[in-house]
Amino acid sequence: MPMEQLRYPIGPFKRQDSLDEQTRFGYIASLEEAPGRLREAVAGLSDSELDTPYRPEGWTVRQVVHHLADADLNGYIRTKQALTEKEPVIAPFDEEAWSELTDARTAPVALSLILHDQLHRRWTMLLRATPAADFARAYRHPANGLWTLDSALSFFAWHNLHHIAHITSLRERNGWNAERIIGD
Repeated sequence: MPMEQLRYPIGPFKRQDSLDEQTRFGYIASLEEAPGRLREAVAGLSDSELDTPYRPEGWTVRQVVHHLADADLNGYIRTKQALTEKEPVIAPFDEEAWSELTDARTAPVALSLILHDQLHRRWTMLLRATPAADFARAYRHPANGLWTLDSALSFFAWHNLHHIAHITSLRERNGWNAERIIGD
């Protein structure tokens, strides 16, 4: 399989700065469904399988699960900042460095699956209650410029599907049975 397909199994992100209502609610629904999809993607994987990189020189499945929780925590906080402050400058995080910390490399994935699930419940509740006009509110990323809440929503919906596809495509390539159930 070509490296580009291993890296971007659903294709690269295509930023959308302004969404119509139908597209916006589709992305919110995707965020709402993401925790269940992630849980299914890792269901029944052994520690050895969780510690397998999804591609050469890529993160392990375990690191991907913890990364999604970390990234979405940041996304949730950025959403709240944009809704309550005028174009706040957000604090980026070094995802590569975070992925090398002990918790990302060794913690049980169940910890981040629970966090991801509960976080997405709060986040999607907030997004569904946000007036359409407020999705034009924005935050400033020091390296990546201004992000409207619509563009951030499109990114985080893609980002979850992107990393879940890393795991499911690895399972397919390795013939790992998806019917096993993950333990705590």
